[in-house]
Amino acid sequence: MNKEFEPYLALIEDEIRSSLPQAANEKWQKLVFGELYPSVKAEHIQPLLTPTRSLVDLGGKRWRPLLLVLTALACSKESSEDALKSACRLAPLVEFTHTASLIHDDIEDSSDSRRGKPAAYITYGLDTALNAASWLYFEATACIDSLFKEGENDALKAKIYSLYNMELRRLHLGQAMDIEWHRNKHSLPSPDEYLAMVQCKTGTLASLAAKLGCMASSGDDSLIKQAGAIAAKIGAGFQVIDDVINLTTGNPGKKRGDDIVEGKKSLPVLLFASKKGGSSKEFEELEQCFTKAAKEGIESESVEKAIALLEQSASIKEAKQTGVSLIEEGCNQYLKLFSENNHYALLIQDLFRSMVPKNI
Repeated sequence: MNKEFEPYLALIEDEIRSSLPQAANEKWQKLVFGELYPSVKAEHIQPLLTPTRSLVDLGGKRWRPLLLVLTALACSKESSEDALKSACRLAPLVEFTHTASLIHDDIEDSSDSRRGKPAAYITYGLDTALNAASWLYFEATACIDSLFKEGENDALKAKIYSLYNMELRRLHLGQAMDIEWHRNKHSLPSPDEYLAMVQCKTGTLASLAAKLGCMASSGDDSLIKQAGAIAAKIGAGFQVIDDVINLTTGNPGKKRGDDIVEGKKSLPVLLFASKKGGSSKEFEELEQCFTKAAKEGIESESVEKAIALLEQSASIKEAKQTGVSLIEEGCNQYLKLFSENNHYALLIQDLFRSMVPKNI
Protein backbone atom coordinates (compact mmCIF):
# COMPACT_ATOMS: atom_id res chain seq x y z
CA MET A 1 0.00 0.00 0.00
CA ASN A 2 1.14 3.54 -0.75
CA LYS A 3 3.32 4.86 2.10
CA GLU A 4 1.59 8.23 1.76
CA PHE A 5 -1.51 6.62 3.30
CA GLU A 6 0.28 5.69 6.53
CA PRO A 7 -0.06 9.00 8.45
CA TYR A 8 -3.75 9.25 7.50
CA LEU A 9 -4.39 5.66 8.57
CA ALA A 10 -2.62 6.30 11.89
CA LEU A 11 -4.87 9.32 12.56
CA ILE A 12 -7.94 7.29 11.60
CA GLU A 13 -6.92 4.42 13.87
CA ASP A 14 -6.42 6.75 16.83
CA GLU A 15 -9.88 8.24 16.31
CA ILE A 16 -11.55 4.84 15.96
CA ARG A 17 -9.98 3.44 19.11
CA SER A 18 -10.71 6.49 21.23
CA SER A 19 -14.30 6.54 19.98
CA LEU A 20 -14.79 2.89 20.95
CA PRO A 21 -12.64 2.27 24.04
CA GLN A 22 -11.93 -1.16 25.48
CA ALA A 23 -13.63 -0.05 28.69
CA ALA A 24 -15.93 2.87 29.42
CA ASN A 25 -14.31 6.06 30.72
CA GLU A 26 -16.16 9.04 32.16
CA LYS A 27 -15.75 11.41 29.21
CA TRP A 28 -16.75 8.82 26.61
CA GLN A 29 -19.64 7.54 28.70
CA LYS A 30 -21.12 11.03 29.08
CA LEU A 31 -20.82 11.71 25.33
CA VAL A 32 -22.49 8.43 24.36
CA PHE A 33 -25.10 7.98 27.11
CA GLY A 34 -25.47 11.40 28.71
CA GLU A 35 -26.29 11.45 32.42
CA LEU A 36 -26.95 7.87 33.50
CA TYR A 37 -28.56 6.56 36.66
CA PRO A 38 -25.94 6.31 39.44
CA SER A 39 -26.50 2.56 39.72
CA VAL A 40 -25.34 2.01 36.11
CA LYS A 41 -21.74 0.80 36.26
CA ALA A 42 -19.01 0.42 33.63
CA GLU A 43 -19.45 -3.36 33.81
CA HIS A 44 -23.02 -2.95 32.52
CA ILE A 45 -21.69 -1.22 29.41
CA GLN A 46 -19.02 -3.83 28.71
CA PRO A 47 -21.31 -6.29 26.82
CA LEU A 48 -21.73 -3.52 24.24
CA LEU A 49 -18.06 -2.68 24.00
CA THR A 50 -16.37 -6.07 24.04
CA PRO A 51 -17.97 -7.72 20.95
CA THR A 52 -17.73 -4.56 18.83
CA ARG A 53 -14.25 -3.47 19.87
CA SER A 54 -12.98 -7.05 19.43
CA LEU A 55 -13.98 -7.04 15.78
CA VAL A 56 -12.52 -3.56 15.25
CA ASP A 57 -9.23 -4.79 16.76
CA LEU A 58 -9.09 -7.66 14.26
CA GLY A 59 -8.31 -5.07 11.61
CA GLY A 60 -9.88 -4.56 8.23
CA LYS A 61 -8.64 -2.44 5.34
CA ARG A 62 -10.07 0.84 6.72
CA TRP A 63 -10.50 1.93 3.11
CA ARG A 64 -13.84 3.63 3.78
CA PRO A 65 -12.53 6.11 6.36
CA LEU A 66 -9.41 6.57 4.22
CA LEU A 67 -11.67 7.42 1.27
CA LEU A 68 -13.44 9.94 3.53
CA VAL A 69 -10.14 11.61 4.45
CA LEU A 70 -8.72 11.63 0.90
CA THR A 71 -11.97 13.01 -0.50
CA ALA A 72 -11.93 15.81 2.09
CA LEU A 73 -8.38 16.71 1.06
CA ALA A 74 -9.23 16.48 -2.65
CA CYS A 75 -12.21 18.77 -2.07
CA SER A 76 -10.39 21.24 0.17
CA LYS A 77 -9.53 24.58 -1.46
CA GLU A 78 -8.37 26.53 1.58
CA SER A 79 -7.51 24.94 4.93
CA SER A 80 -6.59 21.32 4.27
CA GLU A 81 -5.55 20.99 7.93
CA ASP A 82 -9.09 21.78 9.12
CA ALA A 83 -10.55 19.45 6.50
CA LEU A 84 -8.23 16.64 7.60
CA LYS A 85 -9.14 17.13 11.26
CA SER A 86 -12.89 17.14 10.59
CA ALA A 87 -12.66 14.14 8.28
CA CYS A 88 -10.74 12.07 10.84
CA ARG A 89 -13.27 12.96 13.53
CA LEU A 90 -16.03 11.58 11.28
CA ALA A 91 -14.15 8.36 10.45
CA PRO A 92 -15.97 6.26 13.11
CA LEU A 93 -19.27 7.01 11.40
CA VAL A 94 -18.36 4.83 8.43
CA GLU A 95 -16.08 2.28 10.14
CA PHE A 96 -18.46 1.51 13.03
CA THR A 97 -21.41 1.18 10.68
CA HIS A 98 -19.37 -1.27 8.61
CA THR A 99 -18.41 -3.21 11.76
CA ALA A 100 -22.02 -3.40 12.95
CA SER A 101 -23.15 -4.64 9.54
CA LEU A 102 -20.53 -7.42 9.60
CA ILE A 103 -21.77 -8.74 12.95
CA HIS A 104 -25.35 -8.73 11.71
CA ASP A 105 -24.32 -10.21 8.36
CA ASP A 106 -22.63 -13.17 10.06
CA ILE A 107 -25.76 -13.83 12.10
CA GLU A 108 -28.01 -13.65 9.04
CA ASP A 109 -25.70 -15.91 6.99
CA SER A 110 -24.88 -18.31 9.88
CA SER A 111 -21.19 -17.70 9.11
CA ASP A 112 -18.65 -19.51 11.27
CA SER A 113 -15.86 -16.95 11.13
CA ARG A 114 -14.92 -13.36 10.47
CA ARG A 115 -11.37 -12.10 9.90
CA GLY A 116 -9.97 -15.49 10.87
CA LYS A 117 -11.76 -15.73 14.24
CA PRO A 118 -15.13 -17.19 15.29
CA ALA A 119 -18.02 -14.86 14.42
CA ALA A 120 -19.14 -12.58 17.24
CA TYR A 121 -22.46 -14.37 17.80
CA ILE A 122 -20.55 -17.65 18.34
CA THR A 123 -18.09 -16.11 20.80
CA TYR A 124 -20.46 -13.88 22.77
CA GLY A 125 -23.87 -15.41 22.12
CA LEU A 126 -26.54 -14.47 19.62
CA ASP A 127 -28.39 -12.09 21.94
CA THR A 128 -25.29 -10.14 23.03
CA ALA A 129 -23.84 -9.87 19.51
CA LEU A 130 -27.16 -8.80 18.01
CA ASN A 131 -27.71 -6.12 20.63
CA ALA A 132 -24.13 -4.84 20.56
CA ALA A 133 -24.12 -4.49 16.77
CA SER A 134 -27.48 -2.68 16.81
CA TRP A 135 -26.12 -0.32 19.48
CA LEU A 136 -23.02 0.38 17.38
CA TYR A 137 -25.13 1.82 14.55
CA PHE A 138 -26.29 4.49 17.01
CA GLU A 139 -23.00 4.87 18.87
CA ALA A 140 -21.36 5.70 15.55
CA THR A 141 -23.19 9.05 15.51
CA ALA A 142 -21.51 10.18 18.75
CA CYS A 143 -18.63 11.46 16.61
CA ILE A 144 -21.02 13.98 15.04
CA ASP A 145 -21.93 15.33 18.47
CA SER A 146 -18.28 15.53 19.52
CA LEU A 147 -17.28 17.36 16.32
CA PHE A 148 -19.70 20.25 16.77
CA LYS A 149 -20.01 22.36 19.88
CA GLU A 150 -23.53 23.06 21.06
CA GLY A 151 -25.17 25.66 18.82
CA GLU A 152 -22.29 25.55 16.32
CA ASN A 153 -22.95 24.65 12.66
CA ASP A 154 -26.37 23.25 13.53
CA ALA A 155 -27.39 23.17 9.85
CA LEU A 156 -24.36 21.09 8.84
CA LYS A 157 -24.79 18.83 11.85
CA ALA A 158 -28.42 18.17 10.91
CA LYS A 159 -27.37 17.55 7.30
CA ILE A 160 -24.84 14.91 8.36
CA TYR A 161 -27.40 13.19 10.60
CA SER A 162 -29.91 13.17 7.74
CA LEU A 163 -27.33 11.76 5.33
CA TYR A 164 -26.34 9.01 7.77
CA ASN A 165 -29.94 7.95 8.34
CA MET A 166 -30.64 7.83 4.60
CA GLU A 167 -27.58 5.74 3.81
CA LEU A 168 -28.32 3.40 6.73
CA ARG A 169 -31.83 2.80 5.42
CA ARG A 170 -30.39 2.05 1.97
CA LEU A 171 -27.87 -0.38 3.47
CA HIS A 172 -30.65 -2.37 5.11
CA LEU A 173 -32.68 -2.33 1.90
CA GLY A 174 -29.75 -3.88 0.06
CA GLN A 175 -29.39 -6.52 2.76
CA ALA A 176 -33.13 -7.28 2.60
CA MET A 177 -32.89 -7.84 -1.16
CA ASP A 178 -29.88 -10.13 -0.74
CA ILE A 179 -31.51 -12.18 2.03
CA GLU A 180 -34.75 -12.62 0.10
CA TRP A 181 -32.93 -13.83 -2.99
CA HIS A 182 -30.84 -16.46 -1.25
CA ARG A 183 -33.68 -17.63 1.03
CA ASN A 184 -36.02 -18.13 -1.92
CA LYS A 185 -34.40 -20.69 -4.23
CA HIS A 186 -36.88 -19.85 -6.99
CA SER A 187 -36.01 -16.15 -7.11
CA LEU A 188 -33.75 -15.19 -9.98
CA PRO A 189 -32.97 -11.46 -10.10
CA SER A 190 -31.46 -9.95 -13.21
CA PRO A 191 -27.81 -8.82 -13.22
CA ASP A 192 -29.08 -5.21 -13.17
CA GLU A 193 -31.19 -5.91 -10.07
CA TYR A 194 -28.13 -7.46 -8.45
CA LEU A 195 -26.02 -4.38 -9.16
CA ALA A 196 -28.77 -2.18 -7.68
CA MET A 197 -28.70 -4.38 -4.57
CA VAL A 198 -24.93 -4.13 -4.07
CA GLN A 199 -24.95 -0.38 -4.62
CA CYS A 200 -27.28 -0.25 -1.62
CA LYS A 201 -25.66 -2.98 0.49
CA THR A 202 -21.98 -2.26 -0.15
CA GLY A 203 -21.91 0.94 -2.19
CA THR A 204 -23.85 2.95 0.36
CA LEU A 205 -20.98 3.08 2.89
CA ALA A 206 -18.56 4.15 0.17
CA SER A 207 -21.11 6.80 -0.81
CA LEU A 208 -21.41 7.90 2.83
CA ALA A 209 -17.61 8.20 3.12
CA ALA A 210 -17.30 10.29 -0.04
CA LYS A 211 -20.19 12.58 0.88
CA LEU A 212 -18.84 13.10 4.41
CA GLY A 213 -15.44 13.96 2.94
CA CYS A 214 -17.02 16.67 0.80
CA MET A 215 -18.99 17.98 3.78
CA ALA A 216 -15.83 18.11 5.90
CA SER A 217 -14.42 20.50 3.29
CA SER A 218 -17.64 22.52 2.85
CA GLY A 219 -18.30 21.10 -0.61
CA ASP A 220 -21.48 22.20 -2.36
CA ASP A 221 -24.54 19.95 -2.80
CA SER A 222 -23.76 19.14 -6.43
CA LEU A 223 -20.24 17.97 -5.58
CA ILE A 224 -21.50 15.95 -2.62
CA LYS A 225 -24.08 14.18 -4.78
CA GLN A 226 -21.64 13.40 -7.61
CA ALA A 227 -18.92 12.12 -5.28
CA GLY A 228 -21.41 9.87 -3.51
CA ALA A 229 -22.70 8.36 -6.76
CA ILE A 230 -19.18 7.65 -7.99
CA ALA A 231 -18.16 6.04 -4.70
CA ALA A 232 -21.30 3.85 -4.67
CA LYS A 233 -20.31 2.52 -8.09
CA ILE A 234 -16.80 1.73 -6.83
CA GLY A 235 -18.22 0.05 -3.72
CA ALA A 236 -20.46 -2.10 -5.92
CA GLY A 237 -17.40 -3.04 -7.95
CA PHE A 238 -15.65 -4.33 -4.86
CA GLN A 239 -18.67 -6.41 -3.86
CA VAL A 240 -18.56 -8.03 -7.30
CA ILE A 241 -14.83 -8.67 -6.83
CA ASP A 242 -15.63 -10.25 -3.43
CA ASP A 243 -18.10 -12.56 -5.19
CA VAL A 244 -15.32 -13.61 -7.56
CA ILE A 245 -12.80 -14.10 -4.73
CA ASN A 246 -15.31 -16.30 -2.89
CA LEU A 247 -15.41 -18.63 -5.88
CA THR A 248 -11.67 -18.57 -6.64
CA THR A 249 -9.12 -18.06 -3.87
CA GLY A 250 -11.65 -17.68 -1.05
CA ASN A 251 -12.15 -14.54 1.05
CA PRO A 252 -9.72 -13.96 3.95
CA GLY A 253 -11.01 -15.66 7.09
CA LYS A 254 -13.64 -17.56 5.10
CA LYS A 255 -13.74 -20.75 3.02
CA ARG A 256 -13.85 -20.92 -0.77
CA GLY A 257 -17.40 -21.37 -2.01
CA ASP A 258 -19.31 -20.58 1.18
CA ASP A 259 -21.58 -18.32 -0.91
CA ILE A 260 -22.78 -21.51 -2.60
CA VAL A 261 -23.56 -23.15 0.75
CA GLU A 262 -25.51 -20.01 1.75
CA GLY A 263 -27.40 -20.04 -1.56
CA LYS A 264 -26.30 -16.54 -2.57
CA LYS A 265 -27.32 -15.29 -5.99
CA SER A 266 -23.99 -13.64 -6.71
CA LEU A 267 -23.23 -12.02 -10.05
CA PRO A 268 -21.41 -15.07 -11.50
CA VAL A 269 -24.51 -17.19 -10.77
CA LEU A 270 -26.84 -14.64 -12.36
CA LEU A 271 -24.62 -14.29 -15.42
CA PHE A 272 -24.66 -18.08 -15.73
CA ALA A 273 -28.48 -18.05 -15.58
CA SER A 274 -28.61 -15.26 -18.14
CA LYS A 275 -26.41 -17.23 -20.55
CA LYS A 276 -27.92 -20.67 -20.09
CA GLY A 277 -31.50 -19.72 -19.25
CA GLY A 278 -33.17 -20.07 -15.86
CA SER A 279 -35.06 -23.19 -16.97
CA SER A 280 -32.19 -24.88 -18.81
CA LYS A 281 -30.70 -28.26 -17.94
CA GLU A 282 -27.38 -26.58 -17.11
CA PHE A 283 -28.98 -24.18 -14.64
CA GLU A 284 -30.97 -27.03 -13.10
CA GLU A 285 -27.67 -28.84 -12.54
CA LEU A 286 -26.24 -25.75 -10.82
CA GLU A 287 -29.35 -25.48 -8.62
CA GLN A 288 -28.94 -29.11 -7.57
CA CYS A 289 -25.37 -28.34 -6.50
CA PHE A 290 -26.63 -25.44 -4.38
CA THR A 291 -29.32 -27.60 -2.76
CA LYS A 292 -26.88 -30.38 -1.95
CA ALA A 293 -24.21 -27.96 -0.65
CA ALA A 294 -26.77 -26.32 1.66
CA LYS A 295 -27.50 -29.74 3.22
CA GLU A 296 -23.97 -31.10 3.36
CA GLY A 297 -21.97 -27.95 4.16
CA ILE A 298 -18.73 -26.47 2.88
CA GLU A 299 -16.99 -29.85 2.52
CA SER A 300 -19.61 -31.06 0.03
CA GLU A 301 -18.31 -32.09 -3.40
CA SER A 302 -21.17 -30.03 -4.83
CA VAL A 303 -19.37 -26.82 -3.89
CA GLU A 304 -16.47 -27.51 -6.25
CA LYS A 305 -18.81 -28.90 -8.88
CA ALA A 306 -20.81 -25.65 -8.86
CA ILE A 307 -17.62 -23.60 -9.13
CA ALA A 308 -16.50 -25.72 -12.08
CA LEU A 309 -19.80 -25.09 -13.89
CA LEU A 310 -19.44 -21.34 -13.36
CA GLU A 311 -15.82 -21.39 -14.53
CA GLN A 312 -16.60 -23.39 -17.67
CA SER A 313 -19.26 -20.86 -18.70
CA ALA A 314 -16.78 -17.96 -18.18
CA SER A 315 -19.33 -16.40 -15.78
CA ILE A 316 -16.70 -15.86 -13.08
CA LYS A 317 -14.34 -14.20 -15.57
CA GLU A 318 -17.13 -11.95 -16.84
CA ALA A 319 -18.10 -10.95 -13.30
CA LYS A 320 -14.47 -10.06 -12.58
CA GLN A 321 -14.39 -7.84 -15.67
CA THR A 322 -17.61 -6.13 -14.53
CA GLY A 323 -16.19 -5.44 -11.06
CA VAL A 324 -12.89 -4.09 -12.36
CA SER A 325 -14.72 -1.90 -14.91
CA LEU A 326 -16.92 -0.37 -12.21
CA ILE A 327 -13.85 0.45 -10.13
CA GLU A 328 -11.85 1.88 -13.04
CA GLU A 329 -14.76 3.98 -14.31
CA GLY A 330 -15.28 5.35 -10.80
CA CYS A 331 -11.61 6.23 -10.38
CA ASN A 332 -11.55 8.08 -13.69
CA GLN A 333 -14.69 10.00 -12.75
CA TYR A 334 -13.04 10.99 -9.44
CA LEU A 335 -10.10 12.44 -11.37
CA LYS A 336 -12.44 14.57 -13.46
CA LEU A 337 -14.52 15.65 -10.47
CA PHE A 338 -11.52 16.92 -8.48
CA SER A 339 -9.43 18.24 -11.34
CA GLU A 340 -8.37 21.28 -9.30
CA ASN A 341 -6.68 19.05 -6.71
CA ASN A 342 -5.54 16.03 -8.66
CA HIS A 343 -2.97 14.72 -6.17
CA TYR A 344 -5.55 13.34 -3.73
CA ALA A 345 -7.79 12.08 -6.53
CA LEU A 346 -4.78 10.15 -7.84
CA LEU A 347 -4.21 8.77 -4.34
CA ILE A 348 -7.84 7.59 -4.31
CA GLN A 349 -7.26 5.89 -7.66
CA ASP A 350 -4.11 4.27 -6.28
CA LEU A 351 -5.99 3.12 -3.17
CA PHE A 352 -8.69 1.34 -5.16
CA ARG A 353 -6.36 -0.18 -7.73
CA SER A 354 -4.19 -1.61 -4.94
CA MET A 355 -7.25 -3.31 -3.43
CA VAL A 356 -8.01 -5.42 -6.52
CA PRO A 357 -6.22 -8.76 -5.91
CA LYS A 358 -3.80 -9.65 -8.68
CA ASN A 359 -4.29 -13.42 -8.20
CA ILE A 360 -7.95 -13.60 -9.27
